[in-house]
Amino acid sequence: MMKRAYKKADLPVEKIRKFLEPGPIVLVSSRWKNKTNIMTMGWHTVMEFSPSLIGCMITSANHSYEMIRKSKECVINIPTVDLINEVVGIGNSTGTHLDKFRKFGLTAEEAEIVKAPLIKECYANYECKVVDTQLLSGYNFFILEVVRAQAAVYPKYPRTVHYRGEGVFMVSGKHIALPGKFKPQNL
Repeated sequence: MMKRAYKKADLPVEKIRKFLEPGPIVLVSSRWKNKTNIMTMGWHTVMEFSPSLIGCMITSANHSYEMIRKSKECVINIPTVDLINEVVGIGNSTGTHLDKFRKFGLTAEEAEIVKAPLIKECYANYECKVVDTQLLSGYNFFILEVVRAQAAVYPKYPRTVHYRGEGVFMVSGKHIALPGKFKPQNL
């Protein structure tokens, strides 16, 4: 593979997400006082392997913020590209007065450990507990521990959706396998 030197131009700092967005768009489901909600989220990061920690930023203006803060739990559901219309619709609506499961034709399934529902149509579901709230007041940043995870057995690598900003999405595609060159870090 030939290395390339790129000609570069200044990029407004508020547009950096189009190249840096870390992972797939997820649907976060929550439950508080017998009400459920779903939100679309792209601002998340794996923070630790064991215990399995995920950090995520949820603006306090979002209806799910208070539901997750009060219940101290949620489910991170990983949709595939076939749910793109639901992902966008959920992201463009508020659950304050809307049942998003019904509106977007998604199936709420009972989780094994948390009270928040799983989304049956998603490729994977991670049941999470809020384990650290120190960064909530300053940054709206939750630290979650995945307490149970399940994923579809096929396909091995799902076609997930990644947000590039400004209404542009990317779909995961071609994989490059370099098992002989990969050396896991000593943990």
